[in-house]
Amino acid sequence: MNTLLVIALAPLFGSAIAGLFGRQVGRAGAHWVTILGVAVSCALSVQVLWQLVGQHADPFNQNVYTFFQVGGYAAHVGFMVDTLTAMMMVVVTFVSLLVHVYTIGYMAEDPGYQRFFSYISLFTFSMLMLVMSNNFLQLFFGWEAVGLVSYLLIGFWYKRPTAIFANLKAFLVNRVGDFGFLLGIAGVLMWIGTLDYATAFAHASTPGLHDAITLWSGKVFTGDWTMVLKSTPWMVEPVTLICICLFIGAMGKSAQVPLHVWLPDSMEGPTPISALIHAATMVTAGIFMVARMSPLFEQSEAALQMVLFVGATTAFFTGLIGIVQNDIKRVVAYSTLSQLGYMTVALGVSAYSAAVFHLMTHAFFKALLFLAAGSVIIGMHHEQDMRKMGGLRRYMPVTYWTSLIGTLALVGTPFFSGYYSKDTIIEAAKMATLRDGWVWQYGYWAVLLGVFVTAFYSFRLLYLTFHGRERFRDAAHHDAHDDHGHDDHGHHGHGAHEPHESPWVVTVPLVLLAIPSILIGFFTVGPMLFGDFFRGAIEVMDRHDTVGAAAHNLWHADHGWVSAAVGFGLHFWKSPVFWLAFAGFATATVLYLWKTEWPARIAATAPGRLLTRVLENKYGFDDLWIKGFAGGGIRLGRFSWKKGDAGLIDGVVVNGSALLVDRIAGVLRQVQNGRLYNYAFAMILGLIVLLAVLVRTVAG
Repeated sequence: MNTLLVIALAPLFGSAIAGLFGRQVGRAGAHWVTILGVAVSCALSVQVLWQLVGQHADPFNQNVYTFFQVGGYAAHVGFMVDTLTAMMMVVVTFVSLLVHVYTIGYMAEDPGYQRFFSYISLFTFSMLMLVMSNNFLQLFFGWEAVGLVSYLLIGFWYKRPTAIFANLKAFLVNRVGDFGFLLGIAGVLMWIGTLDYATAFAHASTPGLHDAITLWSGKVFTGDWTMVLKSTPWMVEPVTLICICLFIGAMGKSAQVPLHVWLPDSMEGPTPISALIHAATMVTAGIFMVARMSPLFEQSEAALQMVLFVGATTAFFTGLIGIVQNDIKRVVAYSTLSQLGYMTVALGVSAYSAAVFHLMTHAFFKALLFLAAGSVIIGMHHEQDMRKMGGLRRYMPVTYWTSLIGTLALVGTPFFSGYYSKDTIIEAAKMATLRDGWVWQYGYWAVLLGVFVTAFYSFRLLYLTFHGRERFRDAAHHDAHDDHGHDDHGHHGHGAHEPHESPWVVTVPLVLLAIPSILIGFFTVGPMLFGDFFRGAIEVMDRHDTVGAAAHNLWHADHGWVSAAVGFGLHFWKSPVFWLAFAGFATATVLYLWKTEWPARIAATAPGRLLTRVLENKYGFDDLWIKGFAGGGIRLGRFSWKKGDAGLIDGVVVNGSALLVDRIAGVLRQVQNGRLYNYAFAMILGLIVLLAVLVRTVAG
């Protein structure tokens, strides 16, 4: 228990020191105290993982503190640490530690140095609380905490309007998903009656969760519509409703279509946080959550189909957008969207272990690619447009070779880490096509074709950045003329814009991330995917065991995991995945290394212009959210203000009633005019009326 408390609280302690006493401890003190806190968490996380795997210790599930207890409901602060949690703890703390070290070099000249270290350490604490929780309330706390800190980090450079727009966009879009997530937790409490994981999972298959309920019957309508809606009521099982609501939360955090629009804009934050958000923390929270909730999701085929459809759409279509991006960080960002789609597809076909395995391998090579992109930005004096780069491998050899390793892992090159995880996901999706329904076919073809897209945009980035003509000299030449009116190559062009390799605090994390990007898949594919690594942490029904079917097709474990992993790697030539990746590599090589004039010609054709316009417009999702929902809300507010507030309330209720009183008073005022003969006439007239009434009463 004490070890787990230290793991969770050490980054929080470092964050508090750097944030509250940053001026007193100085820049060096801020980075040392936060790095030390995350390093302690990382070392102890490795120890916990070793105890569970190497020493076969029992999983830990215990409450630390009772938050509240009302009637039969209780909420606790506690930890559930099994192999799934321990693996996530190691990945989160290891990547975070390297990001902390990298930040020393990247943010060296930034005035918000101490504040940034405080934020990223707090981010690490929030993610640890999320993955280590043993109940839904603590999960929601960590869920919201990473969202809050991501808001602070994306908008870290708060004087930039684009950064403020991006962090608001991320915050608001995530609120949409979080609303569904909160409804899912409320559903668990309503139908299962607990917030505790173990109790909820134990009751996941109870008949009450499978008794269909009517969400909509049309009884609120009248007339013919009532009969139509009553004849086709919307019936759903509670477990399906719970899982769909929980997955909507995952769609926000893990940036799945249509809640993906915030993630590319999060590139407005500094590169270290881009790596941390996109690799091992916030965007993987949704994947981890669904894998953790596998006992619930396995009870609902409809929820799994929704997960698969959303993931397949994200995997293929967001990858296509990366083809037309020119900002080096945005290409990697859309790559993250696509790979998150792969993980979600794995969840949808019940290959939870494959999804988490790809989460782990992806964390290393995607963090490597983001930090390498940041190294390029440093070397290019904060230039991010790949069209102004080229030929950088001669100037930045460490960054180039580590980027190449990350690229090879991303595209699924045999024996690299991404090969094992991605191939298993695609094979599991193929096994799922044996089920009835078009969605299973759609999922398989989306991830299969996505292999070509991934290889194409990955090598496009590599060639535009590190190979070919040194286009940055053209930019320097243009700037020199603009700034000085003459070509000052000797000083301005070659001096200020000459690329250079990044300092060691930047390159060392790249090297340390490149090592697992090559090896981690080979050494963990056996126990994680086809062994008992996740036994007890992930539950899969026998009829949904697509990973087991993939194991039978891809490799045999009869001779041990090492020989099996080697055999898995050597059989790449039998897989369509390899040949599609090779086709993407070959296409990118022809277009961006050999025939560099062809892309412009293709884009100038009618189909090319149409496709480019669609992809650059991102299928219109930004317009849908910004101009549609946000703009619609603004228009509705203006309409309510002009017609409701100014028109109805001010014009009719307030001003109208005052005008009515004024007009009535104006009429009555004529009676009180001060003329005695008018008053006498009125008195006589009144007396006549009274006498008439009296006579009639007596006579009657």
